[in-house]
Amino acid sequence: MMSYEKRFWLALVLSLPMLFAMIGMAFGWIMPGYNWIAFVATTLIMAFTALPFWQSAWAAFKHHNANMDTLVALGTAVAYFYSIFAMFTGRAVYFESAAFITVFVLLGQVFEERMRNNASSAVEKLLDLQAKDANVIRGGQVVKVPLAQIKVGDLIRVKPGEKIAVDGQITEGESLVDESMVTGESMPVEKKVGDKVIGSTLNSNGAFVFKADKVGDDTLLAQIVELVKKAQTSHAPIQKMTDKIANYFVPIVVILAILTYTVWYVFLGATMIQALLYAIAVIVIACPCALGLATPTALMVGTGRSAKMGVLIKNGEVLEEVEQLKTIVFDKTGTITAGKPVVTDILGHDQKLVLQVAASLEETSEHPLALAILKQAKETQVTTKPVKDFKALRGMGVTAEFDGQTAFIGNDRFLTDVTLSTQQQEMFTQLQNEGKTVVLVGLAQQVIGMIAIQDAPKATSKQAISLLKQQGLKPVMLTGDNKRAAQAIAKEVGIDEVIAEVLPQEKADYIKQVQQRDGKTGFVGDGINDAPALSTADVGIAMGAGSDIAIEAGGIVLVHNDLLGVVKALELSKKTFDRIKLNLFWAFIYNIVGLPIAAGLFVGIGLTLSPELAGLAMAFSSISVVGSSLLLNKAKISVA
Repeated sequence: MMSYEKRFWLALVLSLPMLFAMIGMAFGWIMPGYNWIAFVATTLIMAFTALPFWQSAWAAFKHHNANMDTLVALGTAVAYFYSIFAMFTGRAVYFESAAFITVFVLLGQVFEERMRNNASSAVEKLLDLQAKDANVIRGGQVVKVPLAQIKVGDLIRVKPGEKIAVDGQITEGESLVDESMVTGESMPVEKKVGDKVIGSTLNSNGAFVFKADKVGDDTLLAQIVELVKKAQTSHAPIQKMTDKIANYFVPIVVILAILTYTVWYVFLGATMIQALLYAIAVIVIACPCALGLATPTALMVGTGRSAKMGVLIKNGEVLEEVEQLKTIVFDKTGTITAGKPVVTDILGHDQKLVLQVAASLEETSEHPLALAILKQAKETQVTTKPVKDFKALRGMGVTAEFDGQTAFIGNDRFLTDVTLSTQQQEMFTQLQNEGKTVVLVGLAQQVIGMIAIQDAPKATSKQAISLLKQQGLKPVMLTGDNKRAAQAIAKEVGIDEVIAEVLPQEKADYIKQVQQRDGKTGFVGDGINDAPALSTADVGIAMGAGSDIAIEAGGIVLVHNDLLGVVKALELSKKTFDRIKLNLFWAFIYNIVGLPIAAGLFVGIGLTLSPELAGLAMAFSSISVVGSSLLLNKAKISVA
């Protein structure tokens, strides 16, 4: 079958003689043999360009159904077959009505097809950004290998300015990587040994080697494209309403067309031809193409733009749920916080010595708190010293000989052997009340200082919570952490309600309680233990850096592990759903305004619609709806 574009151009060329004849008539010129020329041209148009409308309408009729093509088929068929009858009985013919209806309907569909293709291919264009090959280290040699031949476990060398071929983990070197094409993060991200890299992103200035973890369809970019494809072909529940309307709409329009013909011919004294033209115009203007395009085009554009901003909306149902959200529940660790303890405070007369003693004693430890201390020492360029007689005291900490003196680091159980000054005790209590873990650092049987460690909020968490509040949403924290630590983090980021000390298996039950109390509830989480809560919530938002199970359970996935992504996700979802409603409104308005004009109700004031103009108006209604959807690409959101 020919494409819409080929059918349009063929119909346009074949209709040109009729167009010239109509222009000539305006100047008193009559084309010789016009009836036969119009008959041949229109017959070819019906046979090659309008026939698919008739075939679709007939297939629907056989299943006791009606679709958008039914109205186009009826309009063109009535005008065409009446004109044949009129030609052989000496009456005026209206072949041009059938021809131009086909031309204008196809014109609308050509624009629709182009716009829809532009919308649906926006995300797939990301695949074109992939590297075509990579420098793989095999047998001690660097070999250039095509992308399709890269295997999991391959070591790949990346030079400055090169694209990263596949997903993996850096094993050697460091650099800045531009991940904007996948995550939406505008600033380059610092990468070092142990960090993950994403295929198709751009290496900026350093050179490094990474081990391939995911290749082919398993890469993050390939999964993004697949998720977006599914979302773009999914149906929002509101689409079901429009489908039902379309099923009833077509038979109602046919009845209205028959009534229009009857009223004009029988009761108002119009000629049979004039009454027939009114009826045909009613059929053509009412074709609900715009109604059918309202939802899928907005869904395509909205989900495509979201994906380019690092937000994956899995299906159309999520959009309607977001519209009704009242409360957003957040997991704490790894969602609001970074998920890695960091040193927040160092207290003591000689803070450098306090950190040096602590780091020296913890240098061989793998404990998360020890790693936080060692990281702080490295960042502040505090060097460690070798220690002797190292001893781990279970439940307390460690002791060792440092510079010829007994040193220790640990919790408040050491206070059975040493005492704190009044000032130190006050600071110790204050830091604990802030939800921080406090370790004591001692030298020569005296506490020389304290180090406070906390899983600190991400830099953008407070801003994100504030923006969500401005949208009228109520934030709640749900965590398995102790109440004091949870409340301290909640206070810092601006969350008033905290549900703490919750076991992983209880999270879904608490989500149900919030739903019963507040109504529609969203949940944001990242861990395996968050999967039940993500599934239970009306809208589950999974952080992209989280577990595969959590991501699978979420209705929205944030590629960039940042709470501002939640703001983007909710705003883009709302704007997409609002655009669907706006499209439906205009689709209905076209029919509500156009039908009475086509039926001749305003003929008294000179306002009428010929079948050709009705076809043109119907085409523009479809184009305007698709254009409205494309404007989603320009819609402003509070987080760029």
